[in-house]
Amino acid sequence: MFKSKSTSALEVLPLTNITIISAGTTITGNVQSNGDIRIDGTILGNLEAKAKILVGATGVIEGTIDGKQADILGRVNGNIKVTDLLHLHGKAFVDGDIFAGKLQIEPSASFNGQCHMGANVVEFKAELTTAVNQ
Repeated sequence: MFKSKSTSALEVLPLTNITIISAGTTITGNVQSNGDIRIDGTILGNLEAKAKILVGATGVIEGTIDGKQADILGRVNGNIKVTDLLHLHGKAFVDGDIFAGKLQIEPSASFNGQCHMGANVVEFKAELTTAVNQ
C-alpha cells in the first residue's frame, strides 16, 4: 500500500554555488566568486562576483566591489560597480563612488560619493578600466 521511496538530499535540493564569509572571519586579499556570495565578516581587499553579492549587517568590505547585483546592509569603503541592481538596505554605509545599472536606496542607508547610473555608464566604466590597465 505504501511505497518506500529513498532519495538522497542531493536529489531533493538543487546544488547551488553560494559562498558565505561568516561574522568573525577576516580575509585579507582579493576575493573572486563565480556564484552568489554573502559577507557577514570582513574583507580587506577587492571583491569580484559573477552573481549576487550580499553584504550583511555585520559585513565590512575595505576595497572595491564588482559584480552583477548587490544588496548592501553593512559597510563598504570603496567603489561599487554592478551591472544590474544595487540596493542599499537598512543602516548600510557606502563611502565611495557607485556605478550601477539601477540603484535603490532606503532612507536609513548612507552614501558618500558620486553616483553614476544606467547600463551605458557601467559598460563605459568597464571599457575605461580596461583601457587604463593596458
